Amino acid sequence: MRKRTLLNTKAFELTLKRLCFELIENHKDFENTILIALQPRGPQLLNRIVTMLQTQCAKLDLKTAELDITFYRDDFRRGRLPLKASSTKMPHIIENKNVILIDDVLFTGRSVRAGLEAIVDYGRPKKVELLALIDRRYSRHLPIQPDYVGRKVDAIASERVLVNWKETDGNDEVLLFTVTKENE
Repeated sequence: MRKRTLLNTKAFELTLKRLCFELIENHKDFENTILIALQPRGPQLLNRIVTMLQTQCAKLDLKTAELDITFYRDDFRRGRLPLKASSTKMPHIIENKNVILIDDVLFTGRSVRAGLEAIVDYGRPKKVELLALIDRRYSRHLPIQPDYVGRKVDAIASERVLVNWKETDGNDEVLLFTVTKENE
């Protein structure tokens, strides 16, 4: 397996800080904003961003949620095994609010499309923005682009992006690796 580090621990930290500054610049006090993580890997990014935002601006009252998009996906019936759903945690009303969808890797755009469809079940937001730690350009199946990007990556179809978190994986890093028959 060939792998390459896209973000090491230091670059990972700087990237998250930059994303937080961009959010603060555009949303000021976050009064009318809800940060919604797309499961399964978005909540880790959301938790880190919330921690950093509260460190930078202690008085922020951040509203957060986690959205399970399992049954909104257009491929949920195609697998050999039934999918296991997570649980949506939507403690806030999103009607007429600014929503920021958060996910770790933007690839084909299908997860984001599912997230947009799922959000409508909870109300009609005033505006929806997208934050992605990694944007795999040139891989879109749908015309979806992030408003906030940590790092843009050009990767071919046989390559995968893996985001590791120190809380769950022992180290903050983003890796690009080539998929072979052995590690598929």
